[in-house]
Parts: sequence; C-alpha cells; structure tokens
Amino acid sequence: MAIRTYREAVKEALAQEMALDDRVVLIGEDVCGGQAGTAEVGSKGEAFGGVLGVTKGLWTEFGSSRVIDTPITESAIIGMAAGAAMTGLRPVAELMFMDFFGVCHDMLYNQAAKFRYMFGGKAKAPMVVRGMIGAGFSAAAQHSQSPYHIFATTPGLKVVVPSTPYDVKGLLIQAIRDDDPVVFCEHKALYDIKGEVPEEPYTIPFGVANYTREGTDVTIIALAAMVHKANQVADKLAAEGISVEVVDPRTVSPLDEDGILESVTSTGRVVIVDESAARLGFAHDLAALIATKAFYQLKAPIIMVTPPHTPVPFSPVLEQAWIPSVDRIEAAVRKVMEA
Repeated sequence: MAIRTYREAVKEALAQEMALDDRVVLIGEDVCGGQAGTAEVGSKGEAFGGVLGVTKGLWTEFGSSRVIDTPITESAIIGMAAGAAMTGLRPVAELMFMDFFGVCHDMLYNQAAKFRYMFGGKAKAPMVVRGMIGAGFSAAAQHSQSPYHIFATTPGLKVVVPSTPYDVKGLLIQAIRDDDPVVFCEHKALYDIKGEVPEEPYTIPFGVANYTREGTDVTIIALAAMVHKANQVADKLAAEGISVEVVDPRTVSPLDEDGILESVTSTGRVVIVDESAARLGFAHDLAALIATKAFYQLKAPIIMVTPPHTPVPFSPVLEQAWIPSVDRIEAAVRKVMEA
C-alpha cells in the first residue's frame, strides 16, 4: 500500500470517484483555487484548492463543469447540492469550515434529510457535505468547533468523523456512493498525518467501529484527533500493565452500538473523549447509551473528558488548555482504575 497523508487520501477519493462516475461534482468556495474558476482548463489559473489545498488539481483534471467555484454563500452551496442530488447528480459540497452550517442548516436538516421520507422513498438525496472541524490552529471561536453531535440529532443525515488516512478515503468513497445525505467531518489537525492507504478505490461501511488498540482493563471511546491522543495513553499505560482498549466509532450516525457495548462489557470501565461539547454532546449520548444498556457490567462510573463550556479561545495557550489533552485522558483512565 502507498503512504498518503490524510489530505492526499481525501483528494484521491474525490478524484477516483469523479473519474468513475461523471455524476459526481464538487461545489464550494475556492474548490478550484481562486482564479481557476474563470480560467481555461490546462492554463496556469489553478491556485490553491481550498483553505488547506485539499482539492488542488481537481479543476485542472475535470474542468469547470465538474469542479464549481461558488460565491461565499453557504445557503446557495447546500441548496444547489440538494437540488442537484434530486435530479440525479452526486454532489460533494464543501462548507470550508463546518462552523458555518448555521447559515444553511435548513437545507440540510429540514430539506435534504427529509426528502426520502417525505416522498415515500421515491426521491433521494445522494449528496456529501464536507467541512473542517476541530481546534488547535488558533482559528478562533468561529472556525474551531466540532458540531458533529448537532448533525447526528437529525434523522436522515449520516455523520462521518474519520481519524486516519485509511479511514478517510474508504469512508469518503462510501459517502459519495450512498443514496442519503452524508455530513463528512474532517479534523483540520489531521490533514498532515500519514498512513498506509490502498491505491485502488475501496469502501468502509458506515456504522462499524474500529478498535485501534485492544485491551482488557479500560475502554476509551474517541473520535477524530482524540483517537490519536487515546492511543498515546494506551501505549504509555501498557508499559505499566494497564490494558487499555481504544474504540473509534468512525461514524456518529449510524452508530455501532453493538461494537461499543461489546467493548464496555468486556472491560467494565469507560472513558469517553469528545471535542464536540461540554453539554449535550456526543460523549453525553454515549454515556446515556452505556448507562442504559450496560449498567450492570460497569465496575466504575463513566468518565467524560470534554472541553469546558466556553467558546474556543484564540490564544494558543488557552486553546491548548481548552482541548482535551493526553494528560487529562490519562488521569481519567487512572481514576476509573482506582474506582
């Protein structure tokens, strides 16, 4: 297998699906790369391809009819994608920062998510909404959030939060081929991490968690960048004889309840690490699930490691204090072990 960065794996998934199916189109702000949208294919018009260069080169390969730069209007981007999906295309719309979903949320939760249901299965919305999530770049309060828990409250939306280059490619291809709207959350702190990725197209089914570490004493459940911190803790504590299992759900909706409960039942101790919210977040949903369906298998209270209930700070020092840290995760594991 080839070694790819997370960023390269996203682009490779998009390019392979666009080459395979001419119904796949990209829509968003600067997905071409600045002036490319008004230049001729093959010219030197292509600039960067999004804020972090994820889609750079796709306009050169597929042209302006397949890679479409839009004005700065999220409501138009998602409305266009929803309409295109209804007519038979498979649009991949980029929100740039997922924080901007509030501008266009009606098109998602009140329209695209309900098409199949309201039209009795006669209509579908095979669209993907890509966007960056996560803190750590000093991008301040309006560009650093992880609102995947909000999307997961809406029936009809599938929500994906990949943590590795391998997962991001397989899950993105699965999302593009899916007949329902998928919200695809890419943590900006992961774009430069590297890993083995098959060169050929492949899919990873939704609703199947990944055990990134196997253990018998404690289960840590984490998403996106938090998975890598959980793995660090597991590796460190293994040297002390504490066996930590790390579960990466990969998709928030659908959720692999059976896989999560199987791990919890086997260890009896749970730490949930979640960057989304200090209240009513993904961690709280998981805690309720475990308390409801595996209460008598628990040997200790569930511990949640989340940010404080504040906006993400701009100050790098305060931001690092805000993000769930390796030290906080380790302390939580030690606490459940003591209990």
